[in-house]
Amino acid sequence: MKPYQKIPIQECDEPLVAIPLGKFAIESPHPYEKLGANYRGQSPYSLRQGVLEALINAQTYLHQRYPGWKIKIFDAYRPVEVQQFMVGYTLARLLRERGLKQENLSSEQRQKLLEEVYQIWAVPSDNPATPPPHSTGAAVDVTLVDATGNTLDMGGEIDELSPRSHPDYYANMTSEKERLYCTRRQLLYEVMREAGFCRHPGEWWHFSLGDQMWAWQHSRENLDNFLAARYGRVLNL
Repeated sequence: MKPYQKIPIQECDEPLVAIPLGKFAIESPHPYEKLGANYRGQSPYSLRQGVLEALINAQTYLHQRYPGWKIKIFDAYRPVEVQQFMVGYTLARLLRERGLKQENLSSEQRQKLLEEVYQIWAVPSDNPATPPPHSTGAAVDVTLVDATGNTLDMGGEIDELSPRSHPDYYANMTSEKERLYCTRRQLLYEVMREAGFCRHPGEWWHFSLGDQMWAWQHSRENLDNFLAARYGRVLNL
Protein backbone atom coordinates (compact mmCIF):
# COMPACT_ATOMS: atom_id res chain seq x y z
CA MET A 1 0.00 0.00 0.00
CA LYS A 2 1.29 3.44 -0.93
CA PRO A 3 1.00 6.28 1.61
CA TYR A 4 -1.73 8.14 -0.27
CA GLN A 5 -3.94 5.04 -0.29
CA LYS A 6 -4.49 5.43 3.46
CA ILE A 7 -6.45 8.64 2.83
CA PRO A 8 -10.20 8.09 3.41
CA ILE A 9 -12.59 8.69 0.53
CA GLN A 10 -15.81 10.65 0.99
CA GLU A 11 -17.35 10.16 -2.44
CA CYS A 12 -19.19 13.25 -3.69
CA ASP A 13 -20.96 11.46 -6.57
CA GLU A 14 -19.97 14.11 -9.09
CA PRO A 15 -20.52 12.85 -12.64
CA LEU A 16 -17.89 11.72 -15.08
CA VAL A 17 -18.24 13.96 -18.13
CA ALA A 18 -16.76 14.13 -21.61
CA ILE A 19 -13.81 16.46 -22.15
CA PRO A 20 -14.57 19.06 -24.86
CA LEU A 21 -11.71 17.98 -27.10
CA GLY A 22 -11.79 21.12 -29.22
CA LYS A 23 -10.38 23.06 -26.26
CA PHE A 24 -7.30 20.86 -25.96
CA ALA A 25 -4.80 18.93 -28.02
CA ILE A 26 -5.17 15.14 -27.75
CA GLU A 27 -3.53 11.89 -28.76
CA SER A 28 -5.64 10.31 -31.51
CA PRO A 29 -6.22 7.46 -31.65
CA HIS A 30 -5.89 7.07 -27.91
CA PRO A 31 -2.47 5.55 -27.09
CA TYR A 32 -3.77 2.67 -24.96
CA GLU A 33 -6.58 1.81 -27.36
CA LYS A 34 -3.93 1.50 -30.06
CA LEU A 35 -2.26 -1.14 -27.90
CA GLY A 36 -5.52 -3.08 -27.53
CA ALA A 37 -6.95 -1.73 -24.26
CA ASN A 38 -10.74 -2.12 -24.10
CA TYR A 39 -12.66 0.77 -22.56
CA ARG A 40 -15.99 -1.00 -23.15
CA GLY A 41 -17.55 1.97 -24.89
CA GLN A 42 -16.53 4.59 -22.34
CA SER A 43 -14.34 7.39 -23.67
CA PRO A 44 -10.92 7.67 -22.02
CA TYR A 45 -11.25 11.40 -22.61
CA SER A 46 -13.53 11.86 -19.59
CA LEU A 47 -13.06 13.47 -16.17
CA ARG A 48 -15.14 14.37 -13.14
CA GLN A 49 -17.00 17.63 -13.68
CA GLY A 50 -14.95 19.62 -11.17
CA VAL A 51 -11.66 18.24 -12.47
CA LEU A 52 -12.60 19.19 -16.03
CA GLU A 53 -13.47 22.72 -14.93
CA ALA A 54 -10.05 23.00 -13.28
CA LEU A 55 -8.33 21.69 -16.41
CA ILE A 56 -10.09 24.34 -18.51
CA ASN A 57 -8.81 26.92 -16.02
CA ALA A 58 -5.27 25.57 -16.40
CA GLN A 59 -5.61 25.97 -20.16
CA THR A 60 -6.66 29.60 -19.61
CA TYR A 61 -3.62 30.24 -17.41
CA LEU A 62 -1.39 28.74 -20.11
CA HIS A 63 -2.97 31.01 -22.78
CA GLN A 64 -2.33 34.05 -20.61
CA ARG A 65 1.38 33.26 -20.63
CA TYR A 66 1.70 31.74 -24.10
CA PRO A 67 -1.16 32.63 -26.45
CA GLY A 68 -1.98 29.81 -28.83
CA TRP A 69 -0.39 27.09 -26.72
CA LYS A 70 -2.50 24.16 -25.55
CA ILE A 71 -2.48 21.49 -22.92
CA LYS A 72 -2.25 18.12 -24.65
CA ILE A 73 -4.20 15.31 -23.00
CA PHE A 74 -2.50 11.93 -23.21
CA ASP A 75 -4.86 10.07 -20.89
CA ALA A 76 -7.64 10.81 -18.42
CA TYR A 77 -10.26 8.32 -17.15
CA ARG A 78 -8.90 4.78 -17.05
CA PRO A 79 -11.02 1.83 -15.85
CA VAL A 80 -9.32 -0.65 -13.53
CA GLU A 81 -9.49 -3.22 -16.35
CA VAL A 82 -7.40 -0.93 -18.55
CA GLN A 83 -5.00 -0.37 -15.66
CA GLN A 84 -4.58 -4.15 -15.45
CA PHE A 85 -4.03 -4.35 -19.21
CA MET A 86 -1.29 -1.72 -19.10
CA VAL A 87 0.45 -3.35 -16.15
CA GLY A 88 0.50 -6.62 -18.10
CA TYR A 89 1.65 -4.86 -21.27
CA THR A 90 4.51 -3.12 -19.46
CA LEU A 91 5.60 -6.32 -17.72
CA ALA A 92 5.61 -8.18 -21.06
CA ARG A 93 7.70 -5.41 -22.62
CA LEU A 94 10.27 -5.64 -19.82
CA LEU A 95 10.47 -9.39 -20.31
CA ARG A 96 11.08 -8.97 -24.06
CA GLU A 97 13.71 -6.30 -23.53
CA ARG A 98 15.62 -8.52 -21.10
CA GLY A 99 15.22 -11.77 -22.96
CA LEU A 100 13.17 -13.37 -20.20
CA LYS A 101 10.15 -15.65 -20.29
CA GLN A 102 7.42 -15.33 -17.70
CA GLU A 103 7.08 -19.08 -17.20
CA ASN A 104 10.77 -19.30 -16.25
CA LEU A 105 10.70 -16.55 -13.63
CA SER A 106 11.09 -17.30 -9.97
CA SER A 107 8.60 -15.62 -7.65
CA GLU A 108 11.40 -13.31 -6.52
CA GLN A 109 12.27 -12.31 -10.10
CA ARG A 110 8.64 -11.65 -10.91
CA GLN A 111 8.21 -9.53 -7.80
CA LYS A 112 11.26 -7.41 -8.66
CA LEU A 113 9.96 -6.83 -12.18
CA LEU A 114 6.54 -5.86 -10.86
CA GLU A 115 8.17 -3.40 -8.47
CA GLU A 116 9.72 -1.72 -11.51
CA VAL A 117 6.36 -1.65 -13.30
CA TYR A 118 4.64 -0.19 -10.24
CA GLN A 119 7.07 2.73 -10.23
CA ILE A 120 4.87 4.12 -13.01
CA TRP A 121 1.63 2.14 -12.89
CA ALA A 122 -0.65 2.07 -9.87
CA VAL A 123 -1.71 -1.38 -8.69
CA PRO A 124 -4.99 -2.27 -10.48
CA SER A 125 -6.85 -2.70 -7.23
CA ASP A 126 -10.55 -3.62 -7.10
CA ASN A 127 -10.68 -2.54 -3.46
CA PRO A 128 -12.92 0.59 -3.27
CA ALA A 129 -10.64 1.97 -0.55
CA THR A 130 -7.54 1.89 -2.80
CA PRO A 131 -8.57 2.81 -6.35
CA PRO A 132 -5.93 3.52 -9.03
CA PRO A 133 -5.93 7.32 -9.43
CA HIS A 134 -7.08 7.34 -13.05
CA SER A 135 -10.04 5.07 -12.25
CA THR A 136 -11.51 7.89 -10.15
CA GLY A 137 -11.82 10.28 -13.08
CA ALA A 138 -9.71 12.76 -11.09
CA ALA A 139 -6.29 12.21 -12.67
CA VAL A 140 -5.00 13.32 -16.04
CA ASP A 141 -1.73 12.84 -17.94
CA VAL A 142 -0.77 15.94 -19.90
CA THR A 143 1.98 17.71 -21.79
CA LEU A 144 2.24 20.93 -23.83
CA VAL A 145 1.73 21.91 -27.46
CA ASP A 146 3.00 25.21 -28.88
CA ALA A 147 1.16 27.67 -31.11
CA THR A 148 2.24 25.80 -34.27
CA GLY A 149 0.77 22.54 -32.98
CA ASN A 150 4.08 20.90 -32.13
CA THR A 151 4.22 18.75 -29.01
CA LEU A 152 7.05 20.08 -26.88
CA ASP A 153 9.99 17.87 -26.01
CA MET A 154 9.88 17.53 -22.24
CA GLY A 155 13.05 15.47 -21.95
CA GLY A 156 11.23 12.16 -21.54
CA GLU A 157 8.18 10.33 -22.80
CA ILE A 158 4.95 9.92 -20.86
CA ASP A 159 4.92 6.48 -19.15
CA GLU A 160 8.69 6.18 -19.60
CA LEU A 161 10.08 3.71 -17.10
CA SER A 162 13.29 5.56 -16.28
CA PRO A 163 14.71 8.17 -13.89
CA ARG A 164 13.94 10.86 -16.51
CA SER A 165 10.27 10.59 -15.52
CA HIS A 166 10.96 12.28 -12.18
CA PRO A 167 9.70 15.88 -12.36
CA ASP A 168 13.00 17.33 -11.10
CA TYR A 169 15.32 15.11 -13.11
CA TYR A 170 16.80 18.09 -15.00
CA ALA A 171 16.68 20.56 -12.11
CA ASN A 172 20.44 20.66 -11.50
CA MET A 173 21.65 20.12 -15.04
CA THR A 174 23.38 22.88 -16.95
CA SER A 175 23.24 22.33 -20.70
CA GLU A 176 20.93 24.56 -22.73
CA LYS A 177 18.73 21.65 -23.77
CA GLU A 178 18.48 20.28 -20.23
CA ARG A 179 17.57 23.70 -18.86
CA LEU A 180 14.85 23.96 -21.51
CA TYR A 181 13.36 20.64 -20.42
CA CYS A 182 13.35 21.85 -16.83
CA THR A 183 11.68 25.14 -17.81
CA ARG A 184 8.95 23.39 -19.78
CA ARG A 185 8.19 20.97 -16.97
CA GLN A 186 8.04 23.86 -14.54
CA LEU A 187 5.62 25.74 -16.80
CA LEU A 188 3.30 22.74 -16.97
CA TYR A 189 3.48 22.35 -13.22
CA GLU A 190 2.74 26.03 -12.58
CA VAL A 191 -0.38 26.29 -14.74
CA MET A 192 -1.76 23.04 -13.35
CA ARG A 193 -0.99 24.00 -9.78
CA GLU A 194 -2.64 27.40 -10.25
CA ALA A 195 -5.80 25.55 -11.27
CA GLY A 196 -5.70 23.45 -8.08
CA PHE A 197 -3.98 20.27 -9.25
CA CYS A 198 -1.21 18.39 -7.48
CA ARG A 199 1.54 16.65 -9.44
CA HIS A 200 2.56 13.04 -8.93
CA PRO A 201 5.87 13.02 -7.00
CA GLY A 202 7.51 10.72 -9.53
CA GLU A 203 5.88 11.61 -12.87
CA TRP A 204 6.21 14.99 -14.58
CA TRP A 205 3.02 14.41 -16.63
CA HIS A 206 0.54 13.14 -14.00
CA PHE A 207 -1.76 15.60 -12.21
CA SER A 208 -4.79 15.03 -10.00
CA LEU A 209 -7.43 16.95 -8.13
CA GLY A 210 -9.71 15.55 -5.43
CA ASP A 211 -8.44 11.97 -5.36
CA GLN A 212 -6.42 10.27 -2.61
CA MET A 213 -3.06 11.38 -3.99
CA TRP A 214 -4.20 15.00 -4.16
CA ALA A 215 -5.58 14.88 -0.61
CA TRP A 216 -2.42 13.22 0.68
CA GLN A 217 -0.14 15.83 -0.89
CA HIS A 218 -2.34 18.70 0.27
CA SER A 219 -2.39 17.38 3.83
CA ARG A 220 1.41 16.97 3.85
CA GLU A 221 1.84 20.59 2.78
CA ASN A 222 -0.84 21.88 5.16
CA LEU A 223 -0.44 19.92 8.37
CA ASP A 224 -3.27 21.80 10.12
CA ASN A 225 -5.77 21.12 7.31
CA PHE A 226 -6.29 17.39 6.74
CA LEU A 227 -8.41 16.55 3.71
CA ALA A 228 -10.26 13.42 2.68
CA ALA A 229 -10.51 12.49 -0.99
CA ARG A 230 -13.78 13.38 -2.65
CA TYR A 231 -13.45 11.11 -5.68
CA GLY A 232 -13.31 7.31 -5.45
CA ARG A 233 -13.45 4.74 -8.20
CA VAL A 234 -16.08 5.50 -10.83
CA LEU A 235 -18.77 2.81 -10.75
CA ASN A 236 -21.96 1.92 -12.63
CA LEU A 237 -21.15 3.49 -15.97
